[in-house]
Amino acid sequence: MIPTPIRPGMHVTLRQLKVFESVVRLGNIARAAEELYLSQSTVSTQVKHLTEVVGEPLFQQVARKFVLTDIGADLERACKEMFASWARFETAAADAKELRRGSLRLACVTTARYFIPRLLGLFSDRFPGIDVRLEFANHHNVVERLARNDDDLYVMTMPPRQFDVTAQSFLDNPLVVIASPRHPLAKMSNVSLQRLAEEPILLRERGSGTRMAAERYFREQGVELNIKIEVGSNEDLKLAVAGGMGVTVISQHALTQDATRPQLAVLDVSGFPIERSWYVVHPGDRRLSVAARTCFEFLEREARGILASTSRALGTEAGDSRLT
Repeated sequence: MIPTPIRPGMHVTLRQLKVFESVVRLGNIARAAEELYLSQSTVSTQVKHLTEVVGEPLFQQVARKFVLTDIGADLERACKEMFASWARFETAAADAKELRRGSLRLACVTTARYFIPRLLGLFSDRFPGIDVRLEFANHHNVVERLARNDDDLYVMTMPPRQFDVTAQSFLDNPLVVIASPRHPLAKMSNVSLQRLAEEPILLRERGSGTRMAAERYFREQGVELNIKIEVGSNEDLKLAVAGGMGVTVISQHALTQDATRPQLAVLDVSGFPIERSWYVVHPGDRRLSVAARTCFEFLEREARGILASTSRALGTEAGDSRLT
């Protein structure tokens, strides 16, 4: 059969198409009217209006039966495809609403790797239908990803002020000063910032949120840092400090328990820990997907409780001053 061309610019309603599909499938107007809870005259009127819009007859009557014309057959196929597509959409929408299916793109600053996997593991256990893609980068690169709108949510400690963003704090992020337990300052109490600044300072690379916070704090206190070494990761920073190369400012979350962790001491320094927070962020003008909104609310409500219980289980309470 050669498809009959349909003229463009038609204004057809879903109701007209549904009535047409029912008449074709059930074979007559009376049964279609019964199925759709409409009067027979309403069904006839809808079919008539649809025929006028198409501009050609959709049926021809043969021995008291409705038989589709060529263009009527084309329209029937189009209806089947459209209603099947709509049914798939309804299923997908229902799945998304009930979180049986979905996807989530999350970009985090590198220090968040010490706790975000634990949180997302529990999130995935609770919502197994959501596929999570996780990216880690330093603060500068995460902000660039936010500016490009690359991801659904962003986890950082310093939400940018140059963009319109929605930022919700969900976890404390105290910054502490650490050194080797053999360091002279490890045995001192209430070390002044001026005394600390006499020591070689190791910090993360430029663009790191922890470095920016540390430099800002010392600058506000009128103390100039003696930065000797820049290190590209928290793990290398801890190894360097444990080796006696100097002292550093680091997130307390980076001081996790593991078999290969070097010996470190948290110093008693005036003004420390610096109290900061972790934030989950998204562009202010962006409407979140159901999966992203659920994760946003999950972090806001449950992160503190989850990590507190995990810390107790590992014996790493926030109050510990010496890690050996």
